[in-house]
Amino acid sequence: MTGPDTPASFKLAYVPGVTPSKWVRIWDERSPDVPLELVQTTAAEAVALVREREVDAVLLRLPIDREGLHAIPLYTETTVVVVPKDHLVAALDEVSVDDIADEVVLHPLDDTLDWEAPPGKPALERPATTADAIELVAAGVGLLIVPQSLARLHHRRDLTYRPISGTPESGVALSWPDDETTDLMEQFIGIVRGRTVNSTRGRQQAQEKQAPVKKTPVKSNRPQAGGRKPQPGNRRAPQGGKRGKPRRRG
Repeated sequence: MTGPDTPASFKLAYVPGVTPSKWVRIWDERSPDVPLELVQTTAAEAVALVREREVDAVLLRLPIDREGLHAIPLYTETTVVVVPKDHLVAALDEVSVDDIADEVVLHPLDDTLDWEAPPGKPALERPATTADAIELVAAGVGLLIVPQSLARLHHRRDLTYRPISGTPESGVALSWPDDETTDLMEQFIGIVRGRTVNSTRGRQQAQEKQAPVKKTPVKSNRPQAGGRKPQPGNRRAPQGGKRGKPRRRG
């Protein structure tokens, strides 16, 4: 789907915890002539990055300010609580907010969950990042509630995590400017939505693959040689020709 007006590449940003590798692999298979460039960004900078057209699209976490942006929800993550391995909570299969009501729960400034404050007791200060909060959990300062992918991203041998109920869930979405749905953007939308190769080639290829118009054969005005042919089974003796002799009876 390359052409004189087709960009040289497609630039995709993504926030921590989101893994676009599967979609990138499919893109490379379907559009080998158009490189897909990945740009890792923070949750705080993701919206500004796509608004300022520094990238074509971004994989980010909801909710966001959708003014001027499209946003296709892709999936919702499980929320977990990160604790030291020797913590009492680690013995549970699933945790509720009541189980940690007396615990210090850290609230990093880059928190991705849609709430004013997490349950439990607040810490004296808010960590700057989720990575900083993980370090504080390892030091025994408090617990941390995050989407499961972030717990996996910041995995440590001395920490573990458990699903927690009664908390918001994090939704991941694909976002891009609402006035720039290009053919390449359509291509990537089709990939993340699981469309087949025949339905994800964008508007340009769809037009190129339209059924050709059938041409009406032109009738020739040239007269047929030899005049009109006699119809089969309707032969007549030629005018003025000789007739055969009649056969004599018995």
